[in-house]
Amino acid sequence: MKKNVAKIVAIAVCAVLVLGVCATCFTVVKAGHTGVILTFGAVDENVLDEGLHFKIPLIQTVVQMNNRTQKTETEGTASSKDLQIISYKVAVNFHVKNESSATLYKNVGKDYSTVIIEPAVQESIKAVTAQFTAEELITKRQTVGDQIKVALSEKINSYGIVVENFNIVNFDFSEEFNAAVEAKQTAQQQALKAEQDLARIEVEAQQKITQAEAEAESIKLIQDALAKSPDYVDYVKWSKWDGELPEVMGSDGVLVDMNELADKEE
Repeated sequence: MKKNVAKIVAIAVCAVLVLGVCATCFTVVKAGHTGVILTFGAVDENVLDEGLHFKIPLIQTVVQMNNRTQKTETEGTASSKDLQIISYKVAVNFHVKNESSATLYKNVGKDYSTVIIEPAVQESIKAVTAQFTAEELITKRQTVGDQIKVALSEKINSYGIVVENFNIVNFDFSEEFNAAVEAKQTAQQQALKAEQDLARIEVEAQQKITQAEAEAESIKLIQDALAKSPDYVDYVKWSKWDGELPEVMGSDGVLVDMNELADKEE
């Protein structure tokens, strides 16, 4: 009886061991990842795609490498072409190529963001901002960002890392520079207002000149007409009469109601 129990226990233990060994024969690569195979610690250049895979127990291990879009943010300082100090914060979206996972793990490891990307971002920013003045970094922000993305891509593409997007979150300048920019904007606004006022004054002056010229021309026409026909004065006088007689007319202190006189004649 005791022999049978011991036999059963031994069989159970063997079964558990066999199941444990069988379980270590398989590995599952997560979605959006590739599996880097290590055989006694040596990296195999061939990687595993997502899904279930067989591996040699106790001899091979599989490291999961993330190939999905990832994001890293970097902060630091740089100098502009006119030697202004800029504090920046940028964000980079990137991913690791599937076929480069094994080489990247072998040469760098899984901390490639800290080891490769962040230093490359800082170097690229400093190289590009040095080509622009502080004012241009503001007015040409999109161009600056595009050039930094190109410079960054050139530095990390060889590792199999692809830059998807590069965004300048913020550029901050010294208080002295900000004050200078504000003073310049104020001066420009005042100059624009002065130009507008001058233009308005010129327009008003031209209008007065035009009006005076028109009046002078009108007087000249009247004078020409008088010179040609003395009766022109009578014509002008009667052309402006509204047809109504004055209520009273007087001579030698005698007042006459002209309307009443006109009624009697009728």
